[in-house]
Amino acid sequence: MAILVTGGAGYIGSHTVRLLAERGEDVVVLDNLETGYRDAVLGADLVVGDTRDRALVSRILAERNVDAVVHFAADKAQGESMKDPGKYFDNNVAGALALLQAMDHAGVRNFVFSSTCAVYGTPSAVPVDESHPLDPESPYGESKRMVEQMLHWYDVCRGLRSVSLRYFNAAGASFDARIGEDWALSTNLIPVAMKAACHRGGPLQIFGDDYPTPDGTGIRDYIHVIDLADAHARALDYLAPGGATTILNLGTGVGSSVLEIVTALEKVTSQPVPAVRSPRRPGDPTAVWADNTLARKVLGWEPRYGLEAIVETAWKWHSTHLDGYRSEPG
Repeated sequence: MAILVTGGAGYIGSHTVRLLAERGEDVVVLDNLETGYRDAVLGADLVVGDTRDRALVSRILAERNVDAVVHFAADKAQGESMKDPGKYFDNNVAGALALLQAMDHAGVRNFVFSSTCAVYGTPSAVPVDESHPLDPESPYGESKRMVEQMLHWYDVCRGLRSVSLRYFNAAGASFDARIGEDWALSTNLIPVAMKAACHRGGPLQIFGDDYPTPDGTGIRDYIHVIDLADAHARALDYLAPGGATTILNLGTGVGSSVLEIVTALEKVTSQPVPAVRSPRRPGDPTAVWADNTLARKVLGWEPRYGLEAIVETAWKWHSTHLDGYRSEPG
């Protein structure tokens, strides 16, 4: 297939681009490099530009005879979205709309969407399945829900079929440490813990140690980025012969606590991770993990890598890329 990957120079996008290229697909990446890196695409065709540039997208679709689009390009910091909601509705929602309009005009009918478990808000029960009520608690989560709704109507009205993949906590890096996550651009637990372990800043803050969990710290579902990439490739394979529009959770189905992450990192590094205990953050749920039954059934997908592989690959990447790909994105 000829596949356009938007945001393919970013963290999850670059791992997916690499996998698709290894499968022999004809891949072209569209990325504005605001938070992505040229080096991350590992030689794949890269067009520097924005999904909101409909003329540019239309030209790529036509010149490359694109069969399907995988859409990662978006802003993704929930805290930032509370301070600047317009940025998120512009980039995430308007950007997706411009892309869908260009696809519709070009007759491209297969679309894989990078969504998020943030559409659920604070779950009322775990594990969380796709039927759980949607209650996003930030403009970021709302922007992803809005795109999912657009995709429903583009299917009903225009026959554009899609798979929306609701990630839980993406983590880890490639096993050869060629690509990974830039901790300068992330507030997620694992890269922040890696930064503390490498003494590239202050100690890790553990927010809350009095939760009703076995060790008192919050529990989340961490999914290896390689498993996420595999799910995107499988979603393309599902859509190619006419698979119906669907929405799927991507998580391991297993929760890991903050202290379990710290313990796993200390085992890999053979040294203590500098950490301090801080009060709970408002709005942080006690425990969240996925029900991934539907993804297993629809895509034939299953997560292959657990917490040990996540921490080991993340450490191998971060400890050898202390400044990420370079000091600044782009």
